[in-house]
Amino acid sequence: MNYVISVVHPLGANIMQKLCEEMGLPIVLSIPCRGTATKSMLDLLGMESKDRRLFITVASPEQTKQLIQEQRKRLYIDAPGNGITVSVPIKSVGGSKTLAFLSNGQNVKGLPTLNYDYELIMIIANQGATDQVMDAARSAGARGGTVIHGLGTGSKNAEKFYKVSIAAEKEVILIVSAASQKAAIMKAIIEQAGPDTKAGAIAFSLPVSELAGFGIAQPSDR
Repeated sequence: MNYVISVVHPLGANIMQKLCEEMGLPIVLSIPCRGTATKSMLDLLGMESKDRRLFITVASPEQTKQLIQEQRKRLYIDAPGNGITVSVPIKSVGGSKTLAFLSNGQNVKGLPTLNYDYELIMIIANQGATDQVMDAARSAGARGGTVIHGLGTGSKNAEKFYKVSIAAEKEVILIVSAASQKAAIMKAIIEQAGPDTKAGAIAFSLPVSELAGFGIAQPSDR
């Protein structure tokens, strides 16, 4: 099964929700978020706002492909500014009831075939540090990202990890990268916005099994 993350324009949120309902996919989470495009890029694309909506669902490999196909038809996700979808393989699920809920009662066998052409880089940084993180990422070839506001869950007595306050407000930044660029992007982020800086960013990456949106070559189409 795949953990599927879709970032769509707010005008497409209702379509995305209806699509998941039609396919019997559980909407695990729906979160307001924003893109990281610069003003010049927004002007180039004819876009007025960075506001986006992030949907998280779980789907089988077949459902993931179908979801992407429908997003292309209904949300025109391959057009600049309309969104992006990325799926990350799920290794294990906690209990049969959870599996039944996530799979809508379908019989799930085996793991999806992994394609490492792309990876999802996740960065957790201090509030207000998105520009610093994205400037570092772009210097190594990153095209853009999506920002989610969050809050750490450290205990009240938690010490700081380096200069990162465990329980402070955070910004979670998602960047899709070609596997060949991933190491350089993460290195630039850590050097320019890492734990020893005001941004206090930490970063890790996950393999991508399916990808669609913003004119990126599709691994599943080859």
